[in-house]
Amino acid sequence: MESKRIVFVGVGGQGNLLSTRLLGEACLAAGIPVMASEIHGMAQRGGIVESALVMGDAASPIVSKGEADILVGFEPLETLRAIHKCNKDTVVITNIHPLPPFTVAIGQGAYPDIKRILDLVRAHVCSLITVDGDKLAARAGNPLSLNMVMLGALIGSRLIPVHEGLLKETISKTTKQAFLKSNLKAFDLGIAASTSFSR
Repeated sequence: MESKRIVFVGVGGQGNLLSTRLLGEACLAAGIPVMASEIHGMAQRGGIVESALVMGDAASPIVSKGEADILVGFEPLETLRAIHKCNKDTVVITNIHPLPPFTVAIGQGAYPDIKRILDLVRAHVCSLITVDGDKLAARAGNPLSLNMVMLGALIGSRLIPVHEGLLKETISKTTKQAFLKSNLKAFDLGIAASTSFSR
């Protein structure tokens, strides 16, 4: 099959590595060739975390500059920082809820205007899908389910050949029972947010 190169980017603690792993497992279950890679920033929460998943015929799991077909950003500023991975045909799916770095929290910096961030991203890519992932995660009953919202938004975009039912099976097999209901709800909310988005 034709390759699809997907980059996930966020900060430590947002769960983008788990999203990558779940999608990879679903691809394997569907018989889709897949490779994954990850890059960690600082070892603690707040450090930049980037992962990539390449579906289909490809020789490497690395997504180089300008090669991403899809960029999934868990934090808007990190989405902008990863824009070099994109090209004019890339579709970006981003959370619009900021998670300001420590320097902003202690008054040593200012977080850029969200609208400005989104305008800069939009100017470089084919399409931009925005979701308030944190708000949807809270609505699902678990603020830590942002990763499920963003994974749902990716599936809802219909940009990759993975059925939502297969992802739900994968989530169900790997999630602790106490969080399963909220994770599946967050996933569904992400799908709805993406499918209803007017491109």
